[in-house]
Amino acid sequence: WNFPIGMPARKISAALAAGCSCVLKPAEDTPLCSLELMKLIEEAGAPAGLVNLVPCSRDNVKEVGDAMCESDKIGVISFTGSCEVGKYLYAKCANTVKRVALELGGNAPFIIFDSADVDKAVDGLMASKFRNTGQTCVTANRILIQEGIYDKIMATLMPKIKDLKVGNGLEAGVGQGPLINLKQQARVHRIVTDSVQAGANLTLGGNMLDRGYEPTVLTDVTTSMACWAEEIFGPVLSVMKFSSEEEAVNLANDSDRGLAAFFYSRDCNQIHRVSSELEAGMIGVNHVAISVPESPFGGYKTSGIGKEGSRHGLAEYSNIKLVVQNFN
Repeated sequence: WNFPIGMPARKISAALAAGCSCVLKPAEDTPLCSLELMKLIEEAGAPAGLVNLVPCSRDNVKEVGDAMCESDKIGVISFTGSCEVGKYLYAKCANTVKRVALELGGNAPFIIFDSADVDKAVDGLMASKFRNTGQTCVTANRILIQEGIYDKIMATLMPKIKDLKVGNGLEAGVGQGPLINLKQQARVHRIVTDSVQAGANLTLGGNMLDRGYEPTVLTDVTTSMACWAEEIFGPVLSVMKFSSEEEAVNLANDSDRGLAAFFYSRDCNQIHRVSSELEAGMIGVNHVAISVPESPFGGYKTSGIGKEGSRHGLAEYSNIKLVVQNFN
């Protein structure tokens, strides 16, 4: 639901390019965008039945999902969503030995080494964390700052966060909109509250605002806290200080998720080492805009199976066939 035009378009375009018809089941929170997308597809001249839409309420989503997974007329299930639902769909596809492409949750580390450019690192962190009010699967979630640069980063970062205005995104000056629904708002607040009760320092924010959430910074975080272990999907920074490169990499990899990871450094040798050692499908080095049509999008571990985008995205909708012919 967080990119209700872009995500279906990425899946549909790959399916059509590979010669497949498709059925789209949009997220229950954002069906209207998919309805408008279908109008555009029809206006573009797509024949009836090539791209199909099956919206449903939250009460019926399990029934619709099960029908798709169990149908022997469907060859591939491509799903973007939570790890929990992805695992359920993966299991449901077993009886038909159906191919699955899963783009599931993330818990991206964002590492700032002592050699980093302070202003560029802070700008990157702001863009990654607060885009779409923190509701993206590749958002920076676990912030790791090396002790030698920690004070400079925090001194530059905090005023920028304080300047963020929460409200209606159609109004001038607003930089943070609402969360997707009240259930998600309550979930974000529960993660913040649990983490503070476990010993995290509530440095900024921590309050629910109408349908949104106040930009929040938690420091003195430990790996056992909810804000570190869970994918937050909200405007909350969980900040931890580290001393060595080895420690940072170990902390970053200490997760069952492996979708994206980011780090800032001006040490070329360090960049090569850390890029190789981080366990994530997509790595942003001194850069956070990692999702573009020409690059493969996907992760490791419980963050999913397969790729979207680029030529690799076509493979999810293609079968390899060997034909051996004797011309004698």
